[in-house]
Amino acid sequence: MKISARNQIVGKVISIEKKQVAASVKIEVTEPATLTTVITVEAVDELNIKPGDTIEVVVKATEVMVAKEL
Repeated sequence: MKISARNQIVGKVISIEKKQVAASVKIEVTEPATLTTVITVEAVDELNIKPGDTIEVVVKATEVMVAKEL
């Protein structure tokens, strides 16, 4: 997958907490740290993100997005 953002971090999903509209996704990265992002439940479902998946955290100046190769 190609993307213009250069701040990309690979990590593993360790938990997902779904609410009505948004989902909180906790991601363990290679350095002993955890990042948490809030994305829509629709995005979690469309990307089929689940605990144990390896995903990429893409950081842009004003937002954090999640990418998963399908």
